[in-house]
Amino acid sequence: MSAIHTWACFLLCISFSTQDKTPAVTVVCAVSEDCVLPCSFHPGSNETIQWFRQGLGVYTFKRGDGSEDGRNKGHEQLAGRGSIYPPLVSHGNATLIIRRSGLKDRGTYRCHVSTSEGEQNAKVIVKVEAPIQGLSLDLSRLSGYEEMKCTVRNVFPAPRVTWTTEPRTFEELRPITRMLADKHGLYTVDSRLKRLNGRPDLLYICRVSSSYGGPAWTTSLRVREIRGTQGRDLTLPCKAPDYLTHPHLQWSFSNGEDPSHILTYDTKSGHSVSSATWGNHVELDRFKVEFGDGSLRLMDPRHSQHSGSFVCVFSAPHSMHTERNDVTINELMGERSSSEASYWWVAGLVIAVLVLVLVGVLAYLKLRGSASKHTKDPEEAAELHLVKDSTEGSGPLAVSSTNRPSGVQNTSELT
Repeated sequence: MSAIHTWACFLLCISFSTQDKTPAVTVVCAVSEDCVLPCSFHPGSNETIQWFRQGLGVYTFKRGDGSEDGRNKGHEQLAGRGSIYPPLVSHGNATLIIRRSGLKDRGTYRCHVSTSEGEQNAKVIVKVEAPIQGLSLDLSRLSGYEEMKCTVRNVFPAPRVTWTTEPRTFEELRPITRMLADKHGLYTVDSRLKRLNGRPDLLYICRVSSSYGGPAWTTSLRVREIRGTQGRDLTLPCKAPDYLTHPHLQWSFSNGEDPSHILTYDTKSGHSVSSATWGNHVELDRFKVEFGDGSLRLMDPRHSQHSGSFVCVFSAPHSMHTERNDVTINELMGERSSSEASYWWVAGLVIAVLVLVLVGVLAYLKLRGSASKHTKDPEEAAELHLVKDSTEGSGPLAVSSTNRPSGVQNTSELT
């Protein structure tokens, strides 16, 4: 008797477990887009369709007498956003459509259909995500040192961020990642990695993936400084990493103003479009581009026109690689020397002219002074000549009498 009782309990447990284990379908919906919850059943008549979320009713549809029309009843949780398509009910389709789905619509839904043929159930697990739409990677100096900043906005669930370098480095990478959610539950992710010292040509790779699966997004950046000489051709390197296949190539230039387009190249079609402004200054080897080498040849560079940032971007679905070449074009020493020599030549000429003018003025003044001596009054000249003759004709006695004191008389006068 106990054996029969045991077998009965065993079969009953199996029956209950079979009823509870309704096959579930997982649906991943995007935020603000329509979400489709499938449900099919064996057609009958007098259908009553009920949708439940976490055990609470969210939608009800009833139809009688085999008519195509029925009564829809949306519950507060869906707020009029849920509906089915009545003409499909007679064909065994009770699919529920939730318009403008949001994070609050996540959960486990159950579709219960009652017809003249019996009752049927279906289970749907709904996941709502805000997929990654774009990823940016920049070089920042706001923290007092150079760091790579990887940013993704308005995503759900919170993604996973990983960093690598190419080539690989033995130093441990220690990024700092912050995730902030807004009032709608969407995340903004900011991950920063300090730039390694002594490795200026290192490639930094940021990879972001969602826990719901789907494609991971990858972006990478390399920044280098290049110096060139005015008038001498210069090669600006740009090579696609291994994770990119058949990427789209684009070059642009900026020197503190809005970036200007240089050229674009589509590796699939082999079609290239270049700017008329840069057509005579750049050259791209299309054969090398097919192998991931998008290096650009800058011809006859000028200091004033071509000193700035040349940016190369390789892009593919969910992937992007950027190389920024900060270029400084130096002037030729010969040109600088010639310009300086011409400057000093002009300055020397001006000084020589000034000296000649000054010498001329002095000569003129001297000649004028000599001429004035020869044009004095004749009477004055005669008087000067007589005084000179009387002075020369007097003897020593005359000189002494002239020079004796006024109080002393001559002895000849006393006698």
